[in-house]
Amino acid sequence: MTALLLSACAGGNFRPVSDAPVRIGKPYSVRGTTYVPAAAPAYDALGYASWYGNESGNRTANGEKFRPGWITAAHMTLPLPTYVEVTALDTGRRIIVRVNDRGPFSRGRIIDLSRGAAEELGIKAQGHAPVRVRRVEPSEKDRKRLRDGKPAASLGRVPERELQQLRMRLSAEGR
Repeated sequence: MTALLLSACAGGNFRPVSDAPVRIGKPYSVRGTTYVPAAAPAYDALGYASWYGNESGNRTANGEKFRPGWITAAHMTLPLPTYVEVTALDTGRRIIVRVNDRGPFSRGRIIDLSRGAAEELGIKAQGHAPVRVRRVEPSEKDRKRLRDGKPAASLGRVPERELQQLRMRLSAEGR
């Protein structure tokens, strides 16, 4: 009976992986900086990505269980969940990622990728990399794959000419 009760409680502390409801959230402060979540349907930013993975099993900001091998990310202000296309500016590789957590809270970083997302993007060995992050509306098939912990359909690389322009923009912004 005890084993049955314990098994019924296991996982009960986490919200199921779902795209609804979307939560924007209230402003919050971390280390003296206030972050104001917003809808941002046209979000398109350049900066640096890092990755995290030691928090396996912890609760994400939207209540889901953090799974380091999944293709997820943390962002400071986008609604949870949100889907973004992340492009590695060094290589032109791009992936779609499901944002379900808050962070990074390090200067100059605009997104924290799960270990699985960092591996998929090819930046895990580097630890951090210059990226472009754009909000996207993927197909329901890709959303389902990401909700199930699998990568979305493969995206083609960004052409070198466009990468050069993005790198120049990042440099001009002083990042």
